[in-house]
Amino acid sequence: MTHILVIGGGFAGVWAAAGAVRAARAAGEAGDHIRVALISGGDDLVLRPRLYEDDPESMRLSLDRVLGPIGVRRLAGTVTNIDTDAHTVRGVTRAGENLELGYDKLILATGSKLVAAPFSGAENLFDVDTLPAATTLDHHLRRLPERAPADGRYTVVVVGAGFTGLEVATAMGERLRAIADTHGASEEVRVVLVDRADVLGSELGAGPRPYIESVIDELKVERRLHRTVERVTSDEVVLSDGEVIPALTAVWTGGTVASPLTKHIAGEHDRLGRLSVDEHLRVTGVADVYAAGDTAAAIVGEDRFSMQSCQHATPMGKCAGHNVVADILDIDPMPFVPDPYTTCLDLGPGRAVQTAGWDRLIQLTGEEGKDLKHAINNSWIYPPIDDPEMILAHAGRLANGANEQRSQAA
Repeated sequence: MTHILVIGGGFAGVWAAAGAVRAARAAGEAGDHIRVALISGGDDLVLRPRLYEDDPESMRLSLDRVLGPIGVRRLAGTVTNIDTDAHTVRGVTRAGENLELGYDKLILATGSKLVAAPFSGAENLFDVDTLPAATTLDHHLRRLPERAPADGRYTVVVVGAGFTGLEVATAMGERLRAIADTHGASEEVRVVLVDRADVLGSELGAGPRPYIESVIDELKVERRLHRTVERVTSDEVVLSDGEVIPALTAVWTGGTVASPLTKHIAGEHDRLGRLSVDEHLRVTGVADVYAAGDTAAAIVGEDRFSMQSCQHATPMGKCAGHNVVADILDIDPMPFVPDPYTTCLDLGPGRAVQTAGWDRLIQLTGEEGKDLKHAINNSWIYPPIDDPEMILAHAGRLANGANEQRSQAA
């Protein structure tokens, strides 16, 4: 038997496993000896792009309903070491027992993690990087009415005005008012957005910025730009210019870096810790190892690399899974060629902005943009479940096919 091991149960990992199964079955008898296993710490595929929304606990689905029907062996455990020379992976099971697995081919798809906050009082911050963290924030917000009336009870300070920070800040007013309204305190709701840059969404480019700024103003989200946080306590945020903002809630959105497991694999790493991969998603200079999703810096155009988002993670996983099998069977691999780059930024009630290309030309705004974002969040990013034929058919779509999906939804 030839064993493919996928590490990671996010979008890239799930679709890497499915892509490998599909390629092996498509090869007929030649692929009968290939077995696919996936190891991850949880039992669910977390819909991470949705964790800024209300009720994040519901933003998940069972991995067994995707992997089980197509015959992928799923292991629950945390990987702590990768030995690429010995072709072994070590870790611990959920019961705390040591785990050692061998592999013939490895796909690393363990995603990314939030950068640690660089200021005092980080233990008082909330975030939406993981399901447990987003759920903790949700429970905290729902318990605010139990707190004694005080300045800052319904104030949220969002630190970071990038993609995630903007989605959190523009959603937070509606979430808080729904909670405060039941106690006649909706007028106390206040959202403050802090960023070291002197503009909102600096990495999103100038194209959508005027629209983003107009929505921020309409929603009465306060800006504190060209400033940083000095410290955070349980009831206030102190900025670098000395301003003290009473707030029981501070949310950190300071960016992400690749999973620490990338450090166990030799080769080039970019500034985010991602592994350098070739056009087939093989890790440069390391035999039998592929990377997909947020762990890989894949070329997506001239002088452009993949983004840490499910937009690239999903097709990267499918491509890596296919190419691992191609490697085993000594057939031609296929290059990773994603859809043209787009963004769709949620901007709160009835608003979103979609852009196209790396220069981020606006395509949709307002309700039309919101309808597209709703389709992405509530339909397009979800894999088929329970039906092996549908799951494997989806694994064969090596690009996201957004244009096709949009026409079907219209």
